[in-house]
Amino acid sequence: MISFGVFIGALVSNPVLLVITVLIIGTIFVNGATDASNAIATAIGTRSINPDAAIAMGAICNFIGLIVMTYLSTAVADTISKMVNFGGDGHSALMALAAAMVSIIVWGAIAWKFGIPTSQSHSLIAGLTGAAIAVQGGLAGINFGEWVKVIYGLLVSTVLGFGMGWGISKLIPIVCARMRRSTANHVFGPLNVAAGAFLAFMHGAQDGQKFMSIAMLGIVLSVGMDGAYGDYPFWIMVFCAACMALGSAMGGKKIIKSVAMDMVHLEKYQGFAASLAAGLCLLFASLTGIPVSTTHTKTTAIMGVGAAKRLRAVKWDMAGSMVLTWVCTFPGCGIIGWALAMLFVRIF
Repeated sequence: MISFGVFIGALVSNPVLLVITVLIIGTIFVNGATDASNAIATAIGTRSINPDAAIAMGAICNFIGLIVMTYLSTAVADTISKMVNFGGDGHSALMALAAAMVSIIVWGAIAWKFGIPTSQSHSLIAGLTGAAIAVQGGLAGINFGEWVKVIYGLLVSTVLGFGMGWGISKLIPIVCARMRRSTANHVFGPLNVAAGAFLAFMHGAQDGQKFMSIAMLGIVLSVGMDGAYGDYPFWIMVFCAACMALGSAMGGKKIIKSVAMDMVHLEKYQGFAASLAAGLCLLFASLTGIPVSTTHTKTTAIMGVGAAKRLRAVKWDMAGSMVLTWVCTFPGCGIIGWALAMLFVRIF
């Protein structure tokens, strides 16, 4: 197992690892500041918790989620690290990894410029795939046995997210049919907060492991290992979890309020149903090693909740936005990752 001292030594001696580490810190921070907002936005939007308390709760649950889930299962991290093969040349592999991380930023800037919806999870996968194809000179750089889990992830985040949101939202009125509305609001307010905490926990578990695996891969490549590094040391769990929690805490009340208030109006029980459905989907995906977009999972769960009330309540343009994300992000970020990897290997 790689110690923190070995990491510091590699960081000092290898400027490429330093660049990769800075990029990873930045992407994890941004992920915490933006994607984590979706985990707690429903509780805020239904006025079950005030924004300041929600931010603190989200940051703490993000931090704990990554560490606890990594001790329970590293399935998602293992999927990401085994998804591509950069080959036996350590220097070229590091260049490819750096290219993949830079491609996330470049694609994010392009998507922002032209108003294209994007997903950090999908950008990471696409960038890694493009870079691996570049350094391996073809599809030998892709482990299709692991990459197919990305397809499974699209199904989990859409079909399962929508279905569970719809099912839980339908079940609650049946179970609570004799409960007064005021009593229901009193009961589901705290439950909504608890479900939001659970979803924030699972966001840390799912997204945190993706970037933790890349950080670990960069370290083992820089010290001359072949990528078979065994268990994840505690210090790297804390390091990545702290970056995500800090992003959640400093992401800004403005971002979280915007996400919460832009949502379709939900009652407290509906907010609970959406957060619980999304959290359960992420738990299933995390235990089975399926990388999913946490934002898309929460969005489809909300759509399912809306559909349970009436189909017209669903913002179907959200579905179109997700499809556009998939259509654009995978080839767009993949091509950028490929081009940057080719460039980095030649000039560095």
